[in-house]
Amino acid sequence: MTVLEHCDTPMGVREIHRLTTTQLGEAVPASSVRSSLALNEAGLFRRVRRGQYMLNGFEAQAPMSVPRSEVWRWSSTELHQGDCVGWLRSCPPNTIHGVVTDPPYGLVEYEPGQLEKMRARSGGVWRIPPSFDGHERSPLPRFTTLSDLDRQALTIFFQNWAHALMPVLVPGANVVVASNPLLSFLVSGALASAGFERRGEIVRLVMTMRGGDRPKNAHDEFSGVSVMPRSMWEPWLLFRKPLEGRVQDNLRKWRTGGFRRISESQPFGDVIASHPTRAHERRLAPHPSLKPQAFLRQVVRAVLPLGEGVVLDPFAGAGSTLAAAETVGYPSIGVELNPDYFALAREAVPRLTEFKC
Repeated sequence: MTVLEHCDTPMGVREIHRLTTTQLGEAVPASSVRSSLALNEAGLFRRVRRGQYMLNGFEAQAPMSVPRSEVWRWSSTELHQGDCVGWLRSCPPNTIHGVVTDPPYGLVEYEPGQLEKMRARSGGVWRIPPSFDGHERSPLPRFTTLSDLDRQALTIFFQNWAHALMPVLVPGANVVVASNPLLSFLVSGALASAGFERRGEIVRLVMTMRGGDRPKNAHDEFSGVSVMPRSMWEPWLLFRKPLEGRVQDNLRKWRTGGFRRISESQPFGDVIASHPTRAHERRLAPHPSLKPQAFLRQVVRAVLPLGEGVVLDPFAGAGSTLAAAETVGYPSIGVELNPDYFALAREAVPRLTEFKC
C-alpha cells in the first residue's frame, strides 16, 4: 500500500514488486505481490488496465495536453517553457535518444521564496560560503536542512518524472542525472522504480565549499573537528531504458545502447576531473547551478554511442546542456519551468556554444 499511496499514475506489477522489496529491505516473492494485488483488488487496489494498479480513490491521470507555451528555436536547439512532466506526457513515444540533465537536487531550493532569499543573500536553504583569498563565493544550497516531508516530496516528484520519461525514450537510451551525495539514493530509487536499469555513476571530481566546517558556534572548542567531510566530488547517476534484444540489435535499430568512445583506443570513463564554473563563464549564463562546458561537452558527446539522435534536458536552466549538444553537433530539446531562466537560456545558449574551454 505504501508503494502506491503517493503515486498519481498507474504502476506495473514489476515496479510495485521492485519498490516493495526496496522499502522492506529484503526479498519479496513476486508471486506474493501479485496475490496481494489480486486479493485486494476490490478493496485497497484498483486495476486501471492490464497489469497496472493504483490505490482505490485515486484517479488515473490521462496524458496531459500541455497548454501552448513559448518555444525558442536556434540552430539545432529547441527550448520549451513549461512543466517538464506535463511536456513529457504529451510527447510521442520513442522520440528521444539520450538525456543529460541537472535537476534541482532538493526541489525546494528553486521555490520562489528561496530564490528571493538567495538573491538577497539572507540565507534560507541557500548557504553563503565565507569569502577568503580575496574571492567571494557563490551561494550553495544546504540539503541537510531538508525535512522528511521534503525528501518524501522529492521521491514522489522523481517517480512521476521517471514514469513520464520512460515511454518517450527509445530502447537503450542513456539517462544521465546530476545529483548530490546526500540525496542521490532517492533519485536513483525513483528511476529504478520506473523500470530504468542502473548503469553506475559518473564521478565529477570537483572541490566545492560544501562540508568541512567546524561545529557552529563551537569553532574554538572543537577546532580539530569537521561536521561533514569537505565535498570533493559530485555524482551523476547513469541509467538506461531496457534494451530491445542484444546491445548490437539495439544499436542497429535504435542507434542507442552504449556510450560513445573518446577514441578507438580510449573508452569513455566514469571519473572526470572538473572544477567549479569560472567567473568568466558564469557571466555568460548567470545561473546559480551552472555546470562548466568543459565537463558537460564530454558527457553529452558520450551519451549518444553512434553520435546520432536527439538529446533532452528536461531541467534546462540556463541551457548549458543544450549549448554542449550544439557544440558537439547533436540536436537537442530543453524544457524549463522558470520564465526568467527560460529568457536567460535564450541569450546564454549561443554565448556558451561559442565559449572556448
